[in-house]
Amino acid sequence: MNLEELAELYPILNFDPDPKPIINPPVGDDLPSKLVICFFKDVVEKVASEYQAGIAHTFRSEGGLYPVYEIEYKGERIAFLQPGIGAALGAGLLDESIGQGARYVIGCGGCGVLDKGIAVGHVLLPTESFREEGASYHYLPPSATVEIEKGVLGVMEAVLIENKIDYLKTKCWTTDAFYRETTGKTAHYKAKGCLAVEMELSALAAVAKFRGIKFGQYLYAGDTVVPDGWDKRGWADRTDVREILFWLAMEACLRIEKEL
Repeated sequence: MNLEELAELYPILNFDPDPKPIINPPVGDDLPSKLVICFFKDVVEKVASEYQAGIAHTFRSEGGLYPVYEIEYKGERIAFLQPGIGAALGAGLLDESIGQGARYVIGCGGCGVLDKGIAVGHVLLPTESFREEGASYHYLPPSATVEIEKGVLGVMEAVLIENKIDYLKTKCWTTDAFYRETTGKTAHYKAKGCLAVEMELSALAAVAKFRGIKFGQYLYAGDTVVPDGWDKRGWADRTDVREILFWLAMEACLRIEKEL
């Protein structure tokens, strides 16, 4: 059975490479070239308050408003955004951010881990992600994974090393459905080399590749998703590592623009 026949059975495989959709993201120049996508709303609000951040742009949806803040960091304009939760919303807001000028984008977020030996708060650097969400299949042809560009990874890794941050490089598993992370699936993706599971990475990376921008993401180990049970481990209360990850992402944004 060829791909066209499979796409008739499984519409998610029906990728259309036409670069001209009916609805395009609005084009403007509201945003600087550097953008941090931060999934920690508490950190975004704290930084915005402490640094008296301006609002460079506001995205609107039926779910509410998504302000994109902007500060000056080391003499450079950098924007930052909390993009909601989930691949579809994150992909859409990244696409709109690119339309407004973002070209160098670093994400920072948390993840579940598939190995309970990984301590809560440990930093992970994803090299690629398995595409078990829907949004990426509208931006890239079907494939098992989407990879992070090696040059971007090199810069991000250098930032971690220079700041003496212990980290693990790993493959990642992106899923739309956290209530369907079964024992079989966790075993399958762990065997494929994944230490992390989260909900947005493969979609964000696909949008970035389609639009031709630079993208990577830092994660930190949160809850454990393992066969002998789920453990939340109080991961959302790790304000220390959440803030550290934000500033690492800011630093990586600066370096990527200058070095790549």
